[in-house]
Amino acid sequence: MPALWIAHVTVTDEEAYGRYAALATEAIAAHGGVFIARGGRFVQLEGQARPRNVVARFPSVEAAEACYNSDVYQRALSHARDASERELLIVETSE
Repeated sequence: MPALWIAHVTVTDEEAYGRYAALATEAIAAHGGVFIARGGRFVQLEGQARPRNVVARFPSVEAAEACYNSDVYQRALSHARDASERELLIVETSE
């Protein structure tokens, strides 16, 4: 079953986060991920709003997890940790 990788982000250091985004994009593509939303307008109905929301579609939960655990994505995270506040989750779709 396909899965969505959903991130809610507040960027605190644009330069460092840019380095994260470049490496993360590479890792996501290498694991079959495709961005379906990256920033853009949103409406917060409940919970804490974050100004940046990203959704990527993967072939499976396992592919999304493999991406997260990959060497390239972990290198990307080294740039994001001190450059953002974020939540990230993977959810299987019903398709």
